[in-house]
Amino acid sequence: MRRYFGRKIVVYLSTFFLAVTIDWAIPRFMPGNPILNLLTRVAGRPETVQHMYNYYSRIFGLDIPVWKQYINFWIALFHGDLGTSVLMFPQKVTAIIMRAVPYDIFLLVPAILLSFYAGNKFGAFAARTKWLDNTVLPLGYMLTATPYMWLGILLAWSLGIVAGIFPIAGAYGFNLQPSLSWVFILSLLEHWFLPFVSLFLVYFGGWAIGMRNMIIYELEADYSHYLEALGAPRSLVRKYAYRNAILPQITGLALQLGVVVAGALVTEVVFSYPGIGYWILQAIQNQDYFLIQGCFLFIIIMVLIANFIIDIVYVIVDPRTRLGMVGGSA
Repeated sequence: MRRYFGRKIVVYLSTFFLAVTIDWAIPRFMPGNPILNLLTRVAGRPETVQHMYNYYSRIFGLDIPVWKQYINFWIALFHGDLGTSVLMFPQKVTAIIMRAVPYDIFLLVPAILLSFYAGNKFGAFAARTKWLDNTVLPLGYMLTATPYMWLGILLAWSLGIVAGIFPIAGAYGFNLQPSLSWVFILSLLEHWFLPFVSLFLVYFGGWAIGMRNMIIYELEADYSHYLEALGAPRSLVRKYAYRNAILPQITGLALQLGVVVAGALVTEVVFSYPGIGYWILQAIQNQDYFLIQGCFLFIIIMVLIANFIIDIVYVIVDPRTRLGMVGGSA
């Protein structure tokens, strides 16, 4: 087992190095120049603009050869420095990410976990209830095929603009400052509700359909028929089928949680919700190298951690994995 996890760590470290290198390189191959974008906000004589261009190039380290920029990037990374944002100059990229992550966690973790629980329970129940499978479950197909953006716009129009029940933009009232007051908390929940519902409904449909299909497959497997032939209660057969069917769902859950910090870009753009997905779009539009690579670096780390957790969970949940590791090490 130790050898197994040792190999896994080597694979993850290699993947991290390659992914971070690509993350650093892609923004720099994009057309355009972030310093010129920054200077479009400044008016002045050509020599003044040129002087400012040289000044900002030195500040952002873009006046040296690309290979030196790459080495400096890794040195700064190991010191915990993700650079300064061009878009939000002079704010640090780390500070922007740290402000955005709590909004993503607050929005996506409840949406993913609640939809995972409700969707799997509903899908398992629908798989053994014919009338529900034929009537209500098709709604799941509609939900999972619905684009986040369209559903978000529909909810914002119906419940926000027409009904006027919920606000449709921002994370809290524009006249408020973050605090622990009940006024701020209520405003936070009101702005959170519509993005949460749009994500929950789409996730719910996906989990329900996945579990329904897996339960049907497991109930038709040889071991299910063998247990029934031995006279095992139907509830016991369904219990084993559910435990086997939940394994692929756990993989999907871990991957979903791994990209929580990526935010839900389209949903966050629709509702102007200030998570990382929103800032990724802003950074791309403004060619902010450092904010782009900082956001994606955070996502890369979380996805790798999520995959590593999947390996550990599978060893705990599925005894066949442990037997395979012992057999492989022998």
